[in-house]
Amino acid sequence: MSDRLLVVGAGPVGLTLACELARYGVGVRLIDLCPEPTRTSKALVVWSRTLELMDRMGCTDAFLAAGLRARGATLRSDGRVLGGSRFSEIASAYAFALMIPQSETERLLTEHLAGFGVAIERSVALTGFAQGPDAVEAWLHHPDGREERVATPFLIGCDGAHSSVRHGLGLTFEGQAQGDAWLLADVRLDGPGAPAPDEIAVYLHRDGPFVIFPIPGGRARIVATVGRIDPAHPRPEPTLEDVRAVVAARAGAGIRVADPVWLAHFRIHERKVAQYRTDRVFVAGDAAHIHSPAGGQGMNTGMQDAVNLAWKLALVMRGEAAPDLLDSYGPEREAVGVMVLRNATRLTEVATLANPAAQAARNLALRVLLGFHAVRDRMAATMSEIENGYPDGPLSEGPGSGLRWPPEHDAGPPPGAGAAPRFVLYAADENRGDALAGHFPTLLAPKSRPSPDGRLHLVRPDGYVGLTAGAQDWNTAERYLARLAPG
Repeated sequence: MSDRLLVVGAGPVGLTLACELARYGVGVRLIDLCPEPTRTSKALVVWSRTLELMDRMGCTDAFLAAGLRARGATLRSDGRVLGGSRFSEIASAYAFALMIPQSETERLLTEHLAGFGVAIERSVALTGFAQGPDAVEAWLHHPDGREERVATPFLIGCDGAHSSVRHGLGLTFEGQAQGDAWLLADVRLDGPGAPAPDEIAVYLHRDGPFVIFPIPGGRARIVATVGRIDPAHPRPEPTLEDVRAVVAARAGAGIRVADPVWLAHFRIHERKVAQYRTDRVFVAGDAAHIHSPAGGQGMNTGMQDAVNLAWKLALVMRGEAAPDLLDSYGPEREAVGVMVLRNATRLTEVATLANPAAQAARNLALRVLLGFHAVRDRMAATMSEIENGYPDGPLSEGPGSGLRWPPEHDAGPPPGAGAAPRFVLYAADENRGDALAGHFPTLLAPKSRPSPDGRLHLVRPDGYVGLTAGAQDWNTAERYLARLAPG
């Protein structure tokens, strides 16, 4: 049996997982059916929490250099500003939305992965797999017609909404398709009515929502509803004139539209699986959950699935944690997926209200609510995903556990090849903390750190609090680690 894990799908989620496994010294194969990476912008936003996790990965700087920092979102209706959110209020060093096309995200992650000596195997199809007690046997079809059988300790499906891994597991993709048709256009905008180049502009029009997202290079993404889906009469691909008509009708005549590079119609699907793991096979990203693009959180949620799973697989593969640690992946990420799906659905439902009286009530409510600083802060925190966590997760114990450890206190392992996934202990008594680390060398970083509040905190390798206990509650900390330690 190969000791390399098999990751299917080389989009942002599969690339993130492969990068993290390789960084932790775990062998990995990354295959993808597509002969080349995506050439279109697709997912556009990398949010604050994902950038914080990229700090651990060691690739944040490359993304910051390639992206555009959007500083806020503004909601308008009938030529008036209803309100908005300033991302500068996000409690993170990355208090902005980093606008970067998915094609660039994939390029940068591919380069980061190459730094660990791993390349994507393209035009390779997963045609089937079977699970055994100690391995997964997978069948691969290569572009030259060669068939390969490979045994891998774990198989992870990061292969999108039509996932062959999910289908192979027989998992139900529960949910539905929304009834509206949407227009997408990547274009250049100018003119006196064009929004600021660092602003996400939302227009709530009686005919449906219309949104402008800035893109690096002076471009913008336009998204708008254009009527209901009629399965009997599929829509032709939109033209530049179609886009201009929508822009003029919903944002006014002061915006000029030119130079399209991508014009398409799409439909929103809202679906998820009920379980993210079946024995030695896992699903992550769009293979596990798809939802409205409202809030721009789909790719971020999937990349965070990968970060969550990677350190757990690494500890188990290295023999440094009990295999039961992997049981925590599904409950933790499924809870987050449900929340993100619910929030995105609500945003879409509010934006697409069709009844004129309901639209008027919505606009009035938004004008009032967005006048409150706390509401604007909540909107920014939700979109940035800094408040997502695992407070009810199986690895969370004590008040405040499961939440993101404040980055200003974070002393996680340095990024780079050979980094070991380790919990970090924060304690007032650092000598006793170092002694505890000596008892659990495969789980704890060798040096404890000063506690910011005097209590004991065990912070996970992904920067979330696993345990919070009293300053002298060493027995609780020891029991927590013993539960995770290898047999």
